[in-house]
Amino acid sequence: MPSNTTVKVSTDEKGPVNYTFPLILVTSLFFMWGFAYGLLDSLNKHFQDVFHITKLRSTLLQVAYFGGYFLMALPAGALMKKFGYKRGIIMGLMLYAFGALLFYPSAAAGNYYFFLISMFILACGLCCLETASNPYVTVLGKRETSEFRLNLSQCFNGVGSFLGPFLAAYLFFGENEFKGSGSQAAIRTASLSSVQYTYVIIGIVVIIIAFLFYRAHLPEINEEEQLLEQGQRRSKPLFHNSHFVWGVIAQFFYIAAQVGIAALFINYATENWAGATAEIAAKLLGFSLILFTLGRFVGTALMRVVRPAKLLALYALINIVLCLAVIYGSGAPSVYALMIIFFFESIMFPTIFALGVKDLGAHTRQGGSFIIMSIVGGAAVPPVMGLIADRVSTPAAYWVPLICFVVVLYYGISGYKIRTDPDPLPGN
Repeated sequence: MPSNTTVKVSTDEKGPVNYTFPLILVTSLFFMWGFAYGLLDSLNKHFQDVFHITKLRSTLLQVAYFGGYFLMALPAGALMKKFGYKRGIIMGLMLYAFGALLFYPSAAAGNYYFFLISMFILACGLCCLETASNPYVTVLGKRETSEFRLNLSQCFNGVGSFLGPFLAAYLFFGENEFKGSGSQAAIRTASLSSVQYTYVIIGIVVIIIAFLFYRAHLPEINEEEQLLEQGQRRSKPLFHNSHFVWGVIAQFFYIAAQVGIAALFINYATENWAGATAEIAAKLLGFSLILFTLGRFVGTALMRVVRPAKLLALYALINIVLCLAVIYGSGAPSVYALMIIFFFESIMFPTIFALGVKDLGAHTRQGGSFIIMSIVGGAAVPPVMGLIADRVSTPAAYWVPLICFVVVLYYGISGYKIRTDPDPLPGN
């Protein structure tokens, strides 16, 4: 059957369709973009050292990464609507591979701006993967368990995220990192070689995964028919869904907080804990992302007994308190508080996403693309934190994520609620 044909897959002549294999296959993608994100914040500090740039300028890496998400989200959603999830995923994988392979000439040139271009292209590919995979997982089964499924898939995103910093600690900051003598250009080129070959290997692996998806069968889902089958009303216009609109806003601020917290993590640890080198701080970032991953598994289990929105609100409140400890604390306790924030961040992205696209019916793919587009918060806010860190202090910059978590708290308390339209007046 052509891939641009939408088919009904919830039942067939033999009974209910088994979604297990498609769910496993798509979940593998969550690991891949998690690994790419896990390397990002270590690259931030590495480029500060190699190119001798300020914290503010180094956050252009985040601007390139999340700017790619912003610009690619709507085109990716339109592509998915026209050609289906499978083709969208394959295109995303090929862009991911192309951007990763461009790190080779970027390192050879020793030019920071070439790296930004490479990262932008890579991020456009990741945006396609997220635009397809997140809404696809939410509709691969019953609506009542959509948050649980997406959190479960996102657990493997967390696994990739914490492996990235550990690899970076060894390759970018550890004994493997070049520390020789010679001209500035020669030292820079040698220092970037670890980045160069890391991303070439990533590019090759992604091409292999794209081939596997090309050979695999992924069912297309008619979300509107699925909504009606589950006893729901036909979907209303997209922006008439207040829970979706607030979901876009909440996701913008959550991603802003997540990215900003991680982007300056190594700077915060080295400046506020005596004896913490960049290598040690990178490893602490890796442990923080282990907490992030553990939080996803724990949160997914808790959702069996606690409503996802209530858990979201509770985690946001805890992170507000922890941000205060980061701002006003010092030494090891403040760094530990910063690390614990990662645990309570864990469920926020998938829970906001699943709550935001719930009951959107035919608008699920478009709604998902808008929520992915809101990831631009990761490009908009870190430069603000970098500016505050340069002009005031790194701890003071953490007022920004504190404010972001206040918005997430509101979404978990009230913004997520699906509000039905009032019945029309008699005679209308």
